[in-house]
Amino acid sequence: METFFIKATQLILAFAILVIIHEFGHYIFARFFGIKVEKFCLFFDPWFTPYTYKPKRKDDGLDPNADGYRPTWRDTAYGIGWLPLGGYVKIAGMIDESMDTEQLKQPAKSWEFRSKPAWQRLLVMVAGVLFNFILAIIIYSGLAYTQGEAYINFTDATLGMEYCETAQKAGFVDGDIPLTADGAAITHETNMLDIIGAKQVTVLRNGTDTVAIDLPSDFVLQVNSEIEKTRGQVMAFAVPVVVNQAINGEGAAHAGLKRGDRITSVNGVEAQSFTRFTGALAENSGKTVQLGFIRDGKPATADVEVNENGKIGIQLAPINEIYPVQYKQYSLLQSIPQGCKMGVEKLTSYIGQFKYVFTSEGAKSIGGFGAIGSIFPESWNWIAFWNITAFLSVILAFMNILPIPALDGGHVLFLLYEVITRREPNQKFLEYAQVAGMVFLIGLLIYANGNDIYRFFIK
Repeated sequence: METFFIKATQLILAFAILVIIHEFGHYIFARFFGIKVEKFCLFFDPWFTPYTYKPKRKDDGLDPNADGYRPTWRDTAYGIGWLPLGGYVKIAGMIDESMDTEQLKQPAKSWEFRSKPAWQRLLVMVAGVLFNFILAIIIYSGLAYTQGEAYINFTDATLGMEYCETAQKAGFVDGDIPLTADGAAITHETNMLDIIGAKQVTVLRNGTDTVAIDLPSDFVLQVNSEIEKTRGQVMAFAVPVVVNQAINGEGAAHAGLKRGDRITSVNGVEAQSFTRFTGALAENSGKTVQLGFIRDGKPATADVEVNENGKIGIQLAPINEIYPVQYKQYSLLQSIPQGCKMGVEKLTSYIGQFKYVFTSEGAKSIGGFGAIGSIFPESWNWIAFWNITAFLSVILAFMNILPIPALDGGHVLFLLYEVITRREPNQKFLEYAQVAGMVFLIGLLIYANGNDIYRFFIK
């Protein structure tokens, strides 16, 4: 229950930040062009609004119907809704999710959205997406500046990588060191989608052989399906089993294992990586096994008791004490282009993966709030929180610019039509399109969260 609460809190906080920034983009551009914003609401508020703040407008003697009238921030009601599925700004003279068509039946006012030039209305609609992407860049820049970057070169990992079952079926072998993806060198900066989305990946096998692996066209979907089920990774460093401490009273201490011993086998079977080692111990729970290990560069063996839980009582040396770690720090000026680079890479990666949504397997992988919440850590971690929030901000920017009525991209599509043809779309058509878009989005929301229910509670 505590884990659920922590994940839910992180999700709601991240969502609130993203919604506020997105709607503030619309708000600030509308205000800049002299458009009245009637309401700014965090979360939706059907039927009632739990909290609303409406500032009093200073009496400037101007009639709202007069030509010289210009709206101010005091004309906006600021509220918090009770349904955390989004948020909105209600812009005067615009067909939006409020479907307030009565206002549009009145003569147009100079401070309404519909009275402004098409290019100004276009910028108002694009602003939310723009602000979300800028937020992602700011977060990534801040992380680059405060955290820097620590990484291990693939070629420095002597045991190579361990691969998920789907990757192994495609031809990868535990211990392979990735070299290139479609001819491009693979480094710590290479996006995982560029690897699993490649047609051919080359690896270094057994330290001497270069092997080319041709990946199936639907490899991305296969991998994503497995990762979703197992919560695992496509590949991870094979971590050597190096003893950091033998716990008193346990099997390892009784057998005389010491700090620095590097375990290589269990009962004569190779088990140099942590994954193979723990698997071998689990198969011998409650038994005594012969461990092979390296001490001071010399091979040795010891008989060690394995407890009922498949443990021998050792603490492992962390990977950064085994493989050389490279560090890269960014100055304030360097962190900005790095943040831009990370934002663009995340966006292009997500766009590249989005095409798979239109396949049968891709449709099954669509997730709702449960799937989003599951990516947050089980304990509060601000670095992880901001990383995930930045990525969600990129996703929100991309999803909102899709040309679907009721989304920003739908409004942009109709405004572009107006700019090109110099003819405004029929108002009734816009109303019907808005309704159709809302029905589609509600249906998609139900489908995505239905997938979550099936994954987490039924399957």
